[in-house]
Amino acid sequence: MRTPRFTDTQILAILKQNQAGISPQQLCREHGMSSASFYKWRAKYGGMDASLIKEMKELRAENARLKKMYADERLKAQIRQEALEGKL
Repeated sequence: MRTPRFTDTQILAILKQNQAGISPQQLCREHGMSSASFYKWRAKYGGMDASLIKEMKELRAENARLKKMYADERLKAQIRQEALEGKL
């Protein structure tokens, strides 16, 4: 997985500049990014501060870990079920 070009604090700073009145086109030119990236960030991070973004990332990481644990346990249960069916 590739690393992001902009950090969360940089993204928040760019969005705050937009809220201060700088146009999205000017921000995109200044920071060397596409307008699609800007609007995606605004939809995703609009109204958040750094602590909320950190909490969101932690929750996503925990959710991914729990999904992996569930998949592993489900696979083990399926193997046990198949083993029991074979012995009968």
